[in-house]
Amino acid sequence: MPSILARLSPFGTALAACLLLAACSPNGQAPGASRASGVAPAEDRLARELDRIERASRAKPAQDEQALRQVAEAQPGGAARLDVVALRGELAALARDRVLTQQLVRRLRDWPVAEQRAEARVAAATVDAEYLRSQADLRGARKRLADVDTVSLAATGVVQRWRYHRLLAHVSGDIGELDAALTEGHQTLRLAQQIGQPWRVALSLADLSFTTLRADTPARARQLVAQALAEAQKDPDPMTLNSVYTTRGIIHTDDADASITLQSYADALEQAAAAGADSVRALGLGNFADYHLRQGRYARALELAEQALPLALATGNLGAEGVARSNIGLAKIALGRVAEGASEARAAIALDEQQGAIAYACDGWKELAVFLERAGDLAGAVGAWREHRRLSDRVLRDETRQLLLEAQERQDAEQRARDIELLNRDNALKSEQVHQRNLGLMLWAALGGCVVVSLGLMWQAFRRVRRTNEALATSNASLKHQSETDPLTGLANRRHFQAAIHSLSGPDGLSASVFLIDVDHFKRLNDSFGHAAGDAVLAEIAARLRQAVRDDDLVVRWGGEEFLIVAASREGLFAPQLAQRLLDLIGSQPVAYQARSIAVTASIGFVSLPVPPHGLRLPWERAIDLVDTALYLAKAHGRNKAYGVERIHASDVAAVEQLTARLEAAWGEGLVSLIALGGPGSGATSPGSWA
Repeated sequence: MPSILARLSPFGTALAACLLLAACSPNGQAPGASRASGVAPAEDRLARELDRIERASRAKPAQDEQALRQVAEAQPGGAARLDVVALRGELAALARDRVLTQQLVRRLRDWPVAEQRAEARVAAATVDAEYLRSQADLRGARKRLADVDTVSLAATGVVQRWRYHRLLAHVSGDIGELDAALTEGHQTLRLAQQIGQPWRVALSLADLSFTTLRADTPARARQLVAQALAEAQKDPDPMTLNSVYTTRGIIHTDDADASITLQSYADALEQAAAAGADSVRALGLGNFADYHLRQGRYARALELAEQALPLALATGNLGAEGVARSNIGLAKIALGRVAEGASEARAAIALDEQQGAIAYACDGWKELAVFLERAGDLAGAVGAWREHRRLSDRVLRDETRQLLLEAQERQDAEQRARDIELLNRDNALKSEQVHQRNLGLMLWAALGGCVVVSLGLMWQAFRRVRRTNEALATSNASLKHQSETDPLTGLANRRHFQAAIHSLSGPDGLSASVFLIDVDHFKRLNDSFGHAAGDAVLAEIAARLRQAVRDDDLVVRWGGEEFLIVAASREGLFAPQLAQRLLDLIGSQPVAYQARSIAVTASIGFVSLPVPPHGLRLPWERAIDLVDTALYLAKAHGRNKAYGVERIHASDVAAVEQLTARLEAAWGEGLVSLIALGGPGSGATSPGSWA
């Protein structure tokens, strides 16, 4: 054994000694059980070391995992080894070490000790989901955690259950399932109080306060984060305090007095420095820079982000590197260094795309477009908006595909259950028929009566089967309607659009008027009034759009704050008149929400097909690309406007695609004629047309 200890760091030597003492203790008690009372001193020392590592897990996960790796084999078996392997998996996932994480997950799934397999399965699911979350695959993480059965969870120790429920609360909150996140958060808090360690209680309270803030209950969130800080100070350690201070800064971000937020972020950075957690400090500096960026303090934001970048590079923290580069780029754009800043911001977006974090990259393009537009770089802003649209469509397709797969799995399970029920009924019917035949043989004299009874039973069975089939058809129709309807607005979604658009398209392309509507400054509206107000605005705009069109026109929630209308009519001035009506209906009257009036406008791109002068029809995909580009011209030229393509000098689809890519330039060259309309208060009173 000296040959093993000689290769260890001072911490590793101490931990190895604890493991060996635990292995040789007379009662053979496993270290994993040392979290309870009444354990041997060696096991208690081991438990304290493992708790210390878990508390500091975000500081140096790769380094701590290596220390555990060197001593793990010193423990011959039992709960101590399971505890060490589970914690190694958590550290590997936090370090984003894919190969090691997969190796430890397989080891936990194939755990050899029968009585520990349930807990090992829960640990494997938790580690796997933690890694998926680090890669921004939130739906994959949610599905992995949901696969854990209640029997295995009930047979799992309280510490591992705390880890499982805490991660499930995080993932549920991140994907917007706030009710589930609150339920799991309260369960996490109860388990932490049962364990009796203040640091776990503090983290549970901080998590719950953040979820409560997301649920638009800021006063309760402030109470919870104050309780979290009080618990953390009972047994303080840098990483717990870092988490609590960071959450406290977020909770108080919207306070009129910014002193609590600023002090909290400063305290969080101080604690990360005390722990030597350069990776966490890099992310904290990036978040602090983001706060100053949103407050308009661009020079301070640039200073903090430039401090964060070398730390992120030195520690290999790709997430912190992306945040730092993005904030550096946006701050430079705001300070007038537009070309240099745009290059930095694009590098941050490329980093997110390389990691597969497409949702974050999509948000990055949107932020870049907003800052470039403010800086007056309209061409760059239009390009960034197009990239945002490209990734937004990709994210939506991925999410839609996942939702369809999940819906198909549920439908298949329901179908199997229905098949089993029908089979049981069929067997019961056959048994009844056999019974009736036996009665007929025994009671030949009452043959006529038995025939009547048998026919009656068969009629009842036939009625039951028919009712079952009718209920099945109704259920399938309901599932189809739900899958093709947006739950917030009641409009059709993209799945319904895919099915319906073919009825409007012939072999030569689409023959209809197409409108793409985008709510102006929707993110600012959400930030100012809250997400519930944003949902109310979307629902009201959907109602106004339905009011503007005919019953047989197709109105679709295209995604986020965008809507699509496909109207079969294309005669005369129909499209400009409808576009003006849409601008007026959306912008003429504020949306009422909780005794407040929210002013709303929209930007619109539209076209009627076939488009003059060549009477060219387009496939629906190209038509949407065309109105999408017209929409972004409307946004780039001040918003609250509608831009429509009146004429386009192109003889085929390929020529249209080329002109679409450079629509504003083609407009200036006379190859495209556009109609510009203004909404209420925009200063325009009548349609304008430019060749």
